Amino acid sequence: MMIPVRCFTCGKAIGDKWEEFVRRTRQGEEPKRVLDELGVTRYCCRRMLLTQVDLLEDIMIFTPGQEES
Repeated sequence: MMIPVRCFTCGKAIGDKWEEFVRRTRQGEEPKRVLDELGVTRYCCRRMLLTQVDLLEDIMIFTPGQEES
């Protein structure tokens, strides 16, 4: 999980909302409703959560010391 701790634009803390947002949207809830219920009202903060791409698992395959087969 590589979500920034704070919004790049306004500085509001958003990192603590990421896991709840992902869990609920994967269960099929509408992202707009989840963000509203989490109290994320600013456009800049909503952008941070909506456009986040979790690349950690993709990057982990390139860790040093592991050889490709």
